[in-house]
Amino acid sequence: MKCPKCGNENCQITTETISSGKDFSASKGCCGVLLFGPIGVICGACGKGKTIQSTNYWVCPDCGKKFKA
Repeated sequence: MKCPKCGNENCQITTETISSGKDFSASKGCCGVLLFGPIGVICGACGKGKTIQSTNYWVCPDCGKKFKA
């Protein structure tokens, strides 16, 4: 891949991962145990609403430009 800024042809691909939302919650896990027994740990502590987004970018080692292909 050729860099659009400096023209270098030795660019490398990298992945950027962004996560948002709630993850594991110990308090929800404890409430789940009280309400549903041992299986409640799984139900009460799941990461509901958590989203993970990955995006691939090319990065130029010479000028540092990050761009999508």
